[in-house]
Amino acid sequence: MRRARCHLSGGGNIRQMHDSTRCGAAIALAAFLSFAPGDSMSDETGWQTLAESTDYARTARYAETMEWARRLADASDQIDYQVFGQSPEGRDLVVLVASSDRAFTPAAARATGKEIVLVQAFIPIFSVDGHERFHPYTRINQNGPEKSGWRATAQNYNLNRDYIKADSPEMRAWLALFNAWLPDLFIDTHNTNGADYQYDFTYGLEMYANAHPALVAWQRDAFYGAIFPALEARGHKLSPYIVLRDGTDPTLGFEVFQSEPRYSTGYTAIQNRPALLVEMHMLKDYRTRVVGTYAILLESLRYLNAHPGTLRRAVDAADAATETRYRDGGEYPLALAIGEGSRPFEFLGYEFTRTDSEVSGGTWIQYDPDRPRTFTVPIYDEVTVRHAAPTPSAYIIPAALTDVIERLDWHGIEYRRLDAPRDIEVKTWLFRSVEWAARPFENRHMVEDFNAVPIERNMHFPAGSVMVSLDQRRANVIMHMLEPHAPDSLLRWGLLDHIFESKEHAEPRVLERIAREMMAEDPALREAFERRVADDPEFAANPRARLHWFYQRTPYYDERLNVYPIGRLMEE
Repeated sequence: MRRARCHLSGGGNIRQMHDSTRCGAAIALAAFLSFAPGDSMSDETGWQTLAESTDYARTARYAETMEWARRLADASDQIDYQVFGQSPEGRDLVVLVASSDRAFTPAAARATGKEIVLVQAFIPIFSVDGHERFHPYTRINQNGPEKSGWRATAQNYNLNRDYIKADSPEMRAWLALFNAWLPDLFIDTHNTNGADYQYDFTYGLEMYANAHPALVAWQRDAFYGAIFPALEARGHKLSPYIVLRDGTDPTLGFEVFQSEPRYSTGYTAIQNRPALLVEMHMLKDYRTRVVGTYAILLESLRYLNAHPGTLRRAVDAADAATETRYRDGGEYPLALAIGEGSRPFEFLGYEFTRTDSEVSGGTWIQYDPDRPRTFTVPIYDEVTVRHAAPTPSAYIIPAALTDVIERLDWHGIEYRRLDAPRDIEVKTWLFRSVEWAARPFENRHMVEDFNAVPIERNMHFPAGSVMVSLDQRRANVIMHMLEPHAPDSLLRWGLLDHIFESKEHAEPRVLERIAREMMAEDPALREAFERRVADDPEFAANPRARLHWFYQRTPYYDERLNVYPIGRLMEE
């Protein structure tokens, strides 16, 4: 039987495999996860993790985890310990590669023809600095261990919001790792926040327009058809990731969670790679969460072993379709939304009470875990396309936009530079109004809303400007970065805020004279101005706006102001 390869990045509760000579898909997981209760390995082997040896009261620190991982790699010729980056505080970012073929490089792994799987836990191995902010008071509603790390990095980034903008050095290292290996399947393990319920395991899968139909079909067959039933047969209770419509009343139902590209699973979806978001319930005890994570990874890899090649064929089909989509002239869905359509769902919850709170002035919900109850509630899982854009043949980016161009490199995007300046007729946007968030989010003030008018304009691009063709497998990533309307576009994250800043102005006393001269020379202009004054009382009452109206129509006005500097080419 062909075996899937595990390229694993993961947590602090790790344990050696039963037999280091059998490093296939299911066995390799033991390099990261505690075995289920009842496994035969005892304390005397020296391979128990800190969690196991303390009956899941404690979890290991960074140094302990790395020492264990090095020891594991030294003990097995099928495990390789690799450093793929460093954190801001100087800690190594480490990944273990498990391969029965000892294929420890991307090229060697690809040469085997086997599927590659990347398994990731953000705590502790990815957010290593956050993990070492270690004390009992981290996540207020999590049931163990006694102490754990902090959610954010030393620079206060939540890494699971940073995938497409890649502000953190940890994420830039991760992108290099991902693009080198291009895993066929990505699994990201988390603990939930939120309500209380019977489920120990909730999950997220991108089954919507942001994923190619071949990937959606594979996920349906693999997870819904085999892996989830196998997990339920082990005694686990599963549900789609739960986002209550009203946090104080579960009977009003919940929405599915659809990941945007800032999130790991949303990012890998637009990279044409299926992804499973694992969300173990934070109120279940630590042992239950570890054992449940082990079970889902084990069953996932067992499925890959039993169905070799099916995932790779789906991935290849998605990549091929993406590379040629620009020729078809069809639209690509950039922004999705949860619709109002719902269906009944048997929700395994607990009895609860809702009382008026004299403390908060709101409603206080209290669950009773000793009284399980099944509710029939609506699940809102109708995901619609909110914004789509035609796929251009190419984008052209001015050489001066170095922040944008370096992100192309981080995401592995191919491009070529102009060897001489060119004036090019492009499609772009003129922004009429822009609104920013009042508070920072992930170290940036995001653009929340804007009014942009599509325009065609001849624009000058100096030598060194970048031409990004869409005939490549990362075309989805390119559009999410460069189309302003995409939910995580670089414009929305504030990397192009400078286009909205006026660097020149005109004195009112000068404009008073110029306005009169302009109206005297152009009766139609006078008529348009007077009509605007008559029709718009707010404009009429604003002397600055009235004079600016004329300034915009002079040759002194900055023609680049409020114009998106990245051009679209429908035919290169």
